[in-house]
Amino acid sequence: MSKAPAKAEAVEGEAPKGGKKKMMMIIIVVVLVLAIAGGAAFMLLGKKKHAADGEDAEEDVSHEPPKVKVDPSKPPVFVPLEQFTVNLAPDEGEHFLQSTMVLRVADAKVGDSLKLYMPELKHRMIMLLSSKKPSELATAEGREVLADEIKEEANDVLGYPPSPKKKSKRNRPEDDGPVLAVLFNQFIVQ
Repeated sequence: MSKAPAKAEAVEGEAPKGGKKKMMMIIIVVVLVLAIAGGAAFMLLGKKKHAADGEDAEEDVSHEPPKVKVDPSKPPVFVPLEQFTVNLAPDEGEHFLQSTMVLRVADAKVGDSLKLYMPELKHRMIMLLSSKKPSELATAEGREVLADEIKEEANDVLGYPPSPKKKSKRNRPEDDGPVLAVLFNQFIVQ
């Protein structure tokens, strides 16, 4: 009988082992709940902040890019492009286009930045050229339309998207963007 009271005295001085485990579990659960609640609050507040930033970004996108100013006192800047050889869209059998072009740009800085975007520009040009039919390129007007489309693609690559409204012929070249003209040095349809 003497052994039983000794154990009771030891138990009275300490918290029971089952109670200690329960207390640890409660603390862990509370910490987890707080962590989850904090994470959820962070995510919600972060989304609100990104939504506000997105509205600002949309406002920035709605603004037109700055107008390009051409200085007539400086010599023109030309960016030569590699030769393009593409299969044309089927019209009457298989045809291909072989063409060499030069882009006239507003200044040397635009020419350097255009060289940085050259892989994207080449891709877009190949896609555009290969979508044309030989009958569309047979006339001078068709080639002029193609030159305008290439100019629009080049300006779009540089961040000057074409305006949604139809442009009149009276617009100055610099109104469209920093790529002012597309000049064909070679144009062979076979």
